[in-house]
Amino acid sequence: MGLVMENKKIQSGEEDEINDSPIEQVRLTIPITDDPTLPTLTFRTWAIGPITCMVLAFVKEFLSYRQNPIRLSTTCIQILLLGLGKLMASTLPSTLLKVPGTNWTFSMNPGPFNIKEHVLLCVLATSGLSVPSSATILTVRKVFYHKYLNFWVGLLLTLTSQMLGYGFAGIFMKFLVNNPYMWYPFTLVDVFLYRSIHEVMKSRPKRGITKFQFFILATVTSFAYAIVPGYFFPSLGALSVVCWLWKDSVTAQLIGSGRNGFGIGSFALDWNAIAAYSGNPLVYPLSTIINMTIGFIFFLYIITPIAYFTNSNNARHFPFSSTRLFDKYGHLYNVSKVVKDTDLTFNSKAYQGYSNLYLSVVYLFALGFEFAAVTASLSHFIAFYGRDAWQQFKQAYVSSNNSTEDVHNRLMKKYKPVPQWWYLAILITAVGLAILSCEAFGDQLQLPYWGILFSCLLILIFVLPLGVLQATTGQYISLNLISEMLVGYIYPGKPIANMVFKAYSVTAEDFALAFISELKLAHYMKIAPKSMFVAQIIGTFVSSVVGFATSWWLLSAVEHICDPKNLPKGSPWTCPSKNNAYSTSVVWGVIGPQRMFYPHGLYSKLFYFFLIGLICPLLVWVLSKFFPEKKWIKDINVSNLLGGKVAVAVGGATSFLSFVTVGFVYNLVVYRKYKDWWAKYNYVLSNGLDVGVAFLSLLTSLCLGMSDIYGVNWWGLDAGDHCPLAQCPTAPGVSVDGCPAP
Repeated sequence: MGLVMENKKIQSGEEDEINDSPIEQVRLTIPITDDPTLPTLTFRTWAIGPITCMVLAFVKEFLSYRQNPIRLSTTCIQILLLGLGKLMASTLPSTLLKVPGTNWTFSMNPGPFNIKEHVLLCVLATSGLSVPSSATILTVRKVFYHKYLNFWVGLLLTLTSQMLGYGFAGIFMKFLVNNPYMWYPFTLVDVFLYRSIHEVMKSRPKRGITKFQFFILATVTSFAYAIVPGYFFPSLGALSVVCWLWKDSVTAQLIGSGRNGFGIGSFALDWNAIAAYSGNPLVYPLSTIINMTIGFIFFLYIITPIAYFTNSNNARHFPFSSTRLFDKYGHLYNVSKVVKDTDLTFNSKAYQGYSNLYLSVVYLFALGFEFAAVTASLSHFIAFYGRDAWQQFKQAYVSSNNSTEDVHNRLMKKYKPVPQWWYLAILITAVGLAILSCEAFGDQLQLPYWGILFSCLLILIFVLPLGVLQATTGQYISLNLISEMLVGYIYPGKPIANMVFKAYSVTAEDFALAFISELKLAHYMKIAPKSMFVAQIIGTFVSSVVGFATSWWLLSAVEHICDPKNLPKGSPWTCPSKNNAYSTSVVWGVIGPQRMFYPHGLYSKLFYFFLIGLICPLLVWVLSKFFPEKKWIKDINVSNLLGGKVAVAVGGATSFLSFVTVGFVYNLVVYRKYKDWWAKYNYVLSNGLDVGVAFLSLLTSLCLGMSDIYGVNWWGLDAGDHCPLAQCPTAPGVSVDGCPAP
């Protein structure tokens, strides 16, 4: 989304415009009227919101352990909640009811289901889509390190990391919410959606159907088809034709494997596999898909093959693509040999006597591309949007106070603000409980008290600049790699400490920015701040408890979960994202960046990717200045081009190739030739496909999977791609079980 700024001084003739909003997009989207009589925290909100939040938290965490995790978009939740709200408004009685023992009265049906009530209900419900990071820590510690984690410690970690973000959100609300120059492009999209679906519904066309009817049709159709790959034919998630023709050739299977190879000739006929890792291809513009495709080709078909076939860093001693870790013999790395069993700390002497840690070439360069994507995002923002953002910053914080007093701030003055001490109380309580849990259960969490304080310092430093970036351009930069690297250098040899620090820095930072975005949505929709405060707090608490409890239950209920070698044939509980989290905990936590990367590591040159990411957007900016007539140059987004490659390492080439194929066909055919249909039904179709697959996956997992019934026992039951030799090393003299001699 382009960034359009208006950096003009307030003149007498422009005063009314500035008092509306200094940002053109806001003036075109947000009305300057308000109806403070509309109810928000109604019986309908409390009846639907917490239950929906619990269901979503359970579904999201439950499905995150599958081979192809399922994404539920907030749009489909908004549509479903709209239907539920209108149903209750049309059926419930409006009689006033009295709360026993008090003078309080309420109505189960205070009137039509209104837009403010809908927004607040969605904020409460969609809190369930936030998967707690502590659930990943629980899984890694219990499944991979075979160590116990106290339930209450894990739950406290979940609650405090999220509440920490909420406390910081309240502190920076004055700068990032009340400031009219912080306009949040994607929040405007949400406002537009809410306004659109609450407009007076038109009569059904003679030769068409309404959006809601189309949504139901898409959901039912998606659900019906998903039975085939979900139960009868799981192999549809990765069909690798080359492997069927050359069953005994390592080279052929490496070329054709869609899971662990180049994916030549492979494809997926399972919507879950197509949209699981890169997102829903129906919602991406063509320019973004082109950027992602160019980056994918450069990554998988140029850089990694050169490194692999030239045997860079002994790459051919290991599988071409895998998120697993390896030793110098080409076998899976025995982490237990270099980690002390008593306290899960690094054993330097044992490491020297065993082996360095090696990564597959695809996973290695996936990390390198992520390094570059971090600096590229920052460099791209500075080059293309820095000047305009700086002008906005000066207008917001240097100009007179009147320049930040737009009509939306004046309308919000009708409502009592949330006292600042509420946020401070949450922040202080969260910090205190986090320190208490780390000190009292240091043997389980490994992180000392100063790690909590250091994470708070990182949040304090980065919330404002990252918030300004998100508020003015819609771009988001994660502190994920920065956090892992910092604590890896400062406090090496402790994998759980690395993950806990990341939870208190990255998770809290992410939640702070998410909460701020929701507060801006409430600002635009004129929702009372205290009502939004209650909805966010309740939603966060419910999602934290249910999400963590779901993981705790799954780890006990599913035997050999996250262990593909010992799982029954066809089992979806392979947990690729959890395996990746374990690998990163070993890389950054156990071995540490000093031994893996700079200055003493085998992969020290990988840090050059930070410099590459910094320079490339500047080159694009220079080209756009030298050739202003070439409009396509500005569509080159280096962070999109380089980012997301870990998803390729985790999900395989098939998922991405199918994703871009659908994206290209849909944009070139449907968007260009049937634009009216696209405008009406595109987002409805994308959400219907996701919801149908999610319902089917949940149904089969609960009703059949929990009883170890995964489908019809035949060749197509294998959820892999029938390319076992693609995981074999190709270096002479390396012997691995199940692989022919090179």
